[in-house]
Amino acid sequence: MSNILFVCAENDGINNCKAGGMGDVVRDVPRQISQFGDKVSVLTPSYGRLHVNQKKIVDLHFLYRGKSQLAELYEVEPKRQMDGLTHYVIHHPEIKSGNIADIYFDDPEQPFYTDACTFSIFCIAAAQAINDNCFGNLDVAHLHDWHTSLLLFLKNYHPQYKNLNSIRFVYSIHNLAIQGIRPFNNNYSSLQSFYPEVSWSEHDLVDPRYKDCINLMAIGIRFSDAVHTVSESYKEDILKPSKFPDFIGGEGLENDLTAANNDQKLFGILNGSNYSNINEEEAGAFYRNAVRAIFKWLQKPDKQYKSEFLIHTGEKIADLMEQPPSFICASVARLTQQKFYMLKAHPESLEAILKSLKKVNGIYVILGTGAPEYEAFFRALSYTHKNLVFFNGQSEEVIDSIYTESNLYLMPSLFEPCGISQMLAMRNGQPCLVHATGGLKDTVQHLKTGFVFDGDTLKSKSENMVKVFNEALDLYFNNKRTWNKISKKAKSERFTWSKVVKEYYSKLYNLPLD
Repeated sequence: MSNILFVCAENDGINNCKAGGMGDVVRDVPRQISQFGDKVSVLTPSYGRLHVNQKKIVDLHFLYRGKSQLAELYEVEPKRQMDGLTHYVIHHPEIKSGNIADIYFDDPEQPFYTDACTFSIFCIAAAQAINDNCFGNLDVAHLHDWHTSLLLFLKNYHPQYKNLNSIRFVYSIHNLAIQGIRPFNNNYSSLQSFYPEVSWSEHDLVDPRYKDCINLMAIGIRFSDAVHTVSESYKEDILKPSKFPDFIGGEGLENDLTAANNDQKLFGILNGSNYSNINEEEAGAFYRNAVRAIFKWLQKPDKQYKSEFLIHTGEKIADLMEQPPSFICASVARLTQQKFYMLKAHPESLEAILKSLKKVNGIYVILGTGAPEYEAFFRALSYTHKNLVFFNGQSEEVIDSIYTESNLYLMPSLFEPCGISQMLAMRNGQPCLVHATGGLKDTVQHLKTGFVFDGDTLKSKSENMVKVFNEALDLYFNNKRTWNKISKKAKSERFTWSKVVKEYYSKLYNLPLD
C-alpha cells in the first residue's frame, strides 16, 4: 500500500475550506486514491477556525522567527468518510482567516505579505509533522501552488528536515500567475525573518525579475521531483513568454519551466470532474434560491455598504419571476483579471452581448466576488442594463441552480490552467462559450460540445467572442436540432478522475497501481 500526503491551502473535502478550483482538485483526487486502495492524508492550515470541535492529534514543536513555537495537529471531520483517507489541519495563533473566502489576505501595498507569513509557519509546522511521523512513512508529498513550496526550501536547506529527502515531492501548478514573491530580508514578511537559523543560496531561490526577492512558485518548479500543470495545453502555453494582454504564458518563469521540461519532469495532465453525488437543485428553484441568498447577504456586516445594490438585484429577480427570460447566459467565477479582463478592457463587447440578449428576451447572470474594481464594474453595468443580473456574493444553491437552468455558459478567461466551471456546465448538458486557451481548449470543441473563440490580439478576441455568441444565439432559436446535438454531446463528455489519477501514479508519483 502506497502512502501519499497532500499539502495545500484549500481542501473542499472538509467544510469551509475552498476559494477556487484547487479546493475541488484536493477534494476529488484523494478520494480517487482512496478508492484505489492506497493511504492518503490531506493537510491544510486551520485558519483559526477549522480545528474547532475537532480531534486533536499531537503538539508540534519547532523553531520559527528564531523562537520556539507550538502548533497543534487536528484530524478534521470530512464531508465524506472514506477508508484510508484522513483530513488534517494545523492550528497556530498566527494562522488566521483572510478576507478572501476566509482563507487568503488581500495586501495591495505589499502583495503576499500576510499570506507569506501564514504559509511560512504552516510549512515548517508541516515539515515537523512529517518529521514526527504523524502521517506514517510517506512515499509521496504532493504540494499545491506557491503556498506550500517552502516545504521544498526546508527540505533542501534546513538541517532539521534533511530526512524529507527520502520522500518524492510532486508540485502542482494551479495558477502560475500568482507566484508568492517576497524579499529575502529587511522585511517582517521575508525569508530571513521566517527562518533566521537557515543558510541558503540566493542564486537558487532568486526571482528572475526582482533580484532581492525569492519567488515561491519558482521554488516549487526548481526543487520538486515532478512538476504538474492541470492541462496539456496550459503546459504548452507556459513554456512561452507572456505578451500581456494578447497572450498569457510563462509569466517570467518560462525558462524555469523549459528547464523542467528538458529534465523530463514537467507533465500536463488535464483535471477531472466529479460525476457522482452531484448536488443538483430542482428545476425552477433559481429565483427562490436567489431571493434567499440576497436576504442572507443583507444580514452580513461586510455587505452593508452593498445593501442598496443587493436590493436592486432583488427587484430584478422579482421582475424575472413575473416575466421569465427566454434565454439565460451565465458566468460563475472569482472577479479577477484572469476571468474578466476581456470584458472590462473592451466593455463594448459586453454591451453587444447584452444588446443581442435583449432582442431575444435573454439575460446574462454573473455570480462572484473578488477584486473591488471588478465588483464596481459589474455593479455599475447592472444599474444601467436591466438584463444583466449580478450576484455580488457566494451561494452554493444559486451556483447549482445556474448550472441546472442556464442555457449557455460564458468563460472569457485571459488564460485558464484547466477550468472546472466548463466541466460542471457540460455535465448538465449546458454548452459553453470559451476562449481557446489552456484547459478550455482541451475540453470544449467548437460546434461539437460548445463554442470557441480566439484571435491574435485582445481586441480581435473580444470581437470574435461577440461574433461566436451571436452564432450560438442563432443556433438556439433557429436550429434547435443542432443546438440539442451540441448539448447532448457536451453532457456525454467524461473527464473522469479515475483516468486522471492513473496518470498521476505513472507520471508524477512513480508508483505502481495494483
